[in-house]
Amino acid sequence: MSEASNDHPDVVVFPPLVPLAILVIAVALQRFVPLNMLAALTPTPRIVAGALIAAAGLIIVISAQRTLARRGTNMNPSQPTIAIATDGIYRSTRNPMYVGGMIALAGIALIFALDWLMALMIPAAFVLHYGIVRHEEQYLVRKFGDEYQTYMASAPRYLPFIG
Repeated sequence: MSEASNDHPDVVVFPPLVPLAILVIAVALQRFVPLNMLAALTPTPRIVAGALIAAAGLIIVISAQRTLARRGTNMNPSQPTIAIATDGIYRSTRNPMYVGGMIALAGIALIFALDWLMALMIPAAFVLHYGIVRHEEQYLVRKFGDEYQTYMASAPRYLPFIG
């Protein structure tokens, strides 16, 4: 296999499939095995809070996409990374799309009272971390060496208080 065809992180699953899969599974579980914990909350405040949380998550994701686009690099992990994004939202987190996606999912869980979505976010976080993020980091260290390791030391993987 040529080096060019191997110039991408070897992730275990295409990243957007993780939130999509847990959303579909959560809706099915909620339909057939409802827990009704979130539904017990007063609807209007729950929905408003969920909408604000989901919007915050989407803003983070959009900001990350725009930063990557400005840098001229690929967002798709099956394609090579052209450049490292270290500015914009990437100063605060090395993985803003995953952080923003999980925040948006939490908001969606509140809006639609999907208890199962909140529960499934825990195993999804492990899949994202071990099956995607760690693979992407290994690839970026191999490709960019000291430049990426310096960036790793300056920006947290997820949030300033979550390594």
